[in-house]
Amino acid sequence: MNENLFASFITPTMMGLPIVILIIMFPSILFPSPNRLINNRMISLQQWLLQLTAKQMLSIHNHKGQTWALMLMSLIMFIGSTNLLGLLPHSFTSTTQLSMNLGMAIPLWAATVATGFRHKTKASLAHFLPQGTPLPLIPMLVIIETISLFIQPMALAVRLTANITAGHLLMHLIGGATLALINISTSVALITFVILALLTILEFAVALIQAYVFTLLVSLYLHDNT
Repeated sequence: MNENLFASFITPTMMGLPIVILIIMFPSILFPSPNRLINNRMISLQQWLLQLTAKQMLSIHNHKGQTWALMLMSLIMFIGSTNLLGLLPHSFTSTTQLSMNLGMAIPLWAATVATGFRHKTKASLAHFLPQGTPLPLIPMLVIIETISLFIQPMALAVRLTANITAGHLLMHLIGGATLALINISTSVALITFVILALLTILEFAVALIQAYVFTLLVSLYLHDNT
């Protein structure tokens, strides 16, 4: 069991070639664009959830921030569907890879910062030095604020990676313990199976919550810079 503990996090290959790109593109198939006058229940539910999320997330933004609506909704749909698909047996969760999460976090963070320096140059620069700072502390505070700014994308990526990876590892460990306890004690195995079922339900919630948290933090960074 220990040898296969991290097997689900290994990049899958086909004929010696990585198929991560195909896996990343697969969730887009789950969200078909409506082409009928009257939509079915699934598409209607999808549109209602998107409208509800967009209304809540974009209510704090001005007109410039609301132009990011399509980007933010696409981001939360992609991360949420990828996390949920990763809970299926024998699947690969691309959001457990720090490199991929950094690939999402860094460009989005850089775009929000660039937007701030373009439209609110003085306000963006003022964040590096709070008003009323004593003169001897100015160099130290500028360095601290600069470091905290550059840590933001790393925090975004690490948070998503750690939460998804920890949940998968815990499910793997409890599942392996349940199989090992079947031949030893059926009652204890039943208890661990109930724990595994509850943890699986929790992971479904975590998959959606982490997608919302990642997108919400990007939205807050955007709000600070528009």
